[in-house]
Amino acid sequence: MPLTRQARERIAQALGPDAAGGVETGHTLLCRREAGAFQRAAKSGDELLVACTQESRLFLELAAETEGAASLQERPIRFVDIRETGGWSKAAREAPASVVPKIAALVAAAQLPPPDPVPTVSYKSAGRVLVIGAANRAQRAADMLADKLDVSLLVSGAKGSLPQPRTMAVHAGKVKTIAGWLGAFDVAWESSNPIDLDLCTRCNACIAACPEGAIGFAYQIDLDKCKAHRDCVRACDAAGAIDFEREPIETRGRFDLVLDLGAAPLIALHQPPQGYFHAGDDEALVRAVLELRESVGEFEKPKFFHYKPKLCAHSRNERIGCTACIDVCSAQAIASDAKGSGGIVVEAMLCVGCGACTTVCPSGAMAYATPSAPDRGRHIRALLGTYLRAGGLVAAGAPALLVHSQGEGARLIGELGRAARTSPAVHGVPPRVMPLSVWHTASVGIDLWLAAIAHGAAQVWVLTTHEEAPEYRTALDAQMRVAQAVLSGLGYAGEHFRLLDAGDASALDGALQAPPAQTVQAAATFHVQADKRATLELALDHLIAQAPQPRSVIALEAQASPWGSVEIDKDRCTLCLSCVGACPEAALADNPEKPQLRFIESNCVQCGLCASTCPEQAITLVPRLWLADGGRARKQIRLLNEAEPFACIRCGKPFGTLRAIEAMAGRLAGHSMFQGRAAERLKMCSDCRVIDIHTSADEVRIDQL
Repeated sequence: MPLTRQARERIAQALGPDAAGGVETGHTLLCRREAGAFQRAAKSGDELLVACTQESRLFLELAAETEGAASLQERPIRFVDIRETGGWSKAAREAPASVVPKIAALVAAAQLPPPDPVPTVSYKSAGRVLVIGAANRAQRAADMLADKLDVSLLVSGAKGSLPQPRTMAVHAGKVKTIAGWLGAFDVAWESSNPIDLDLCTRCNACIAACPEGAIGFAYQIDLDKCKAHRDCVRACDAAGAIDFEREPIETRGRFDLVLDLGAAPLIALHQPPQGYFHAGDDEALVRAVLELRESVGEFEKPKFFHYKPKLCAHSRNERIGCTACIDVCSAQAIASDAKGSGGIVVEAMLCVGCGACTTVCPSGAMAYATPSAPDRGRHIRALLGTYLRAGGLVAAGAPALLVHSQGEGARLIGELGRAARTSPAVHGVPPRVMPLSVWHTASVGIDLWLAAIAHGAAQVWVLTTHEEAPEYRTALDAQMRVAQAVLSGLGYAGEHFRLLDAGDASALDGALQAPPAQTVQAAATFHVQADKRATLELALDHLIAQAPQPRSVIALEAQASPWGSVEIDKDRCTLCLSCVGACPEAALADNPEKPQLRFIESNCVQCGLCASTCPEQAITLVPRLWLADGGRARKQIRLLNEAEPFACIRCGKPFGTLRAIEAMAGRLAGHSMFQGRAAERLKMCSDCRVIDIHTSADEVRIDQL
């Protein structure tokens, strides 16, 4: 959209002095028509930001061909879309000045440095593909792949036909197990058909001999039609490929790629492993074949996550606590290692980078790596901060953050923007809505949502499409209910968080017209931290400080709350302090000076390890946000339970508690090892217990003498 000089000056002022020159010399129709202007700018040595993603390929080619221009490695060209995301909206047509703060925000975010590189995961494929399905479809797929890949067939059923020449390995049977990823699929199948395809010469003698027509050109016997005449066995005597007495044979093989042509996928996951393709119809088959043909060589992907075992609240002493990441992973890349390390294990080769595990992790043990939370936080701050500095509150109202995927989400937003340009009835993306493009929408969670509100956003919306697995939607919805409960409990009016499940541009258009919710009076200045809990505390502190009408206690959902307290049944608790040893976050603590159980509520992640470890079942989780003393009380240590110490019956030194000693004596009263004098040792301190054991042994030896 054309920008007036006044608009460019406002954008330059919001961006700061370093960006002023570039904005002043900006062009309003920078497409093919102004290719010459772009080439002159490319030779200037200045940083280039092109507000046209549609023609990005053209500009990259022009830059590479322009003599005197810096190489793209030395000076990458940045691109930003300001047309579909706001410039073509109804509001921009009616009040062009209203979109200026948004354009400034988009430009500011586009100028940020790229995220730091992260480790990568490597795949190697030699092109060995297993095609699984009925004979006709499997052979058809094989014909489309054979010139590029090493094809093997696994034929299911007796229908269809195979060609007479044996040009590839052909197996028959039913898949028992399949697991792995690109370059390393392990497949096991079982064959119970009387015809062994490895021995079969396809001479067709059995087909001619069978009186029931139970054998077709798939060279497998339809056992429902077979009447046990065994004419086929006699016809195949020379080859010996038919044996009705043969036990089922299990075969295993390793393949780089798998093409599954069954009606239902063998790997029924929303995020199947890379290298596995399911094609239930012809359209899907064509797409799969095109991808398979390009799946030979070495491939890399980012390692999308950081795992910090010390923060993990999954298990202690083989007791299970938090399982949020395991439950939400649609790729089944995460598994429990309770009997090993005590944490979880993540198979990086299966991880698809959705980031849902990092969103639901209450402790921050799982963190998204590319971009990291601090990088994502800088992007959000740049968007919101620039929008507010450019007068966004006056021009278009409080900003909303629209989190969307780089795939289907970006396509929907682009479609909506183009529709708004041509149809007066379509609103388009409003000037106050800041799009935030991410690899996967599940990678942005409650820490960044609340940080965005603290930095001045009125709402955070997450655009969901068919790309999101059902597990992700459920998890995001639960996290949003917790975040909304916090803001509502602090007195901020309106709906701040919503999943926008828009199937088309029209539905998205209506959803984006929601009015702003109440937000902070002054935007926060903190930076998003690498530690999730630290970011949550910074965001909460700012939101509490500006809360319109805070409650003293905000009740939260048990299944998704990252905050809470514990209640102790003092009639049951023996102060054995097993819970202290089990707590992974140092929320529970003892007192070295006296028998006490103490608690720091802000550290608690509601993992439940204390409750599952407690031998007396005396602990109950209480999901909540406690705001006494302006939220400071939850960060202070407080006493949950205490008791008078029990004195050693031999030396009088205090140790343990009366209730704990009585409980231990009661449990061991019937044990043969704790009778008579041995039972009294339970009431002694550890030093006296050792002394008494040796004294007793000496007395026995004297009696024997």
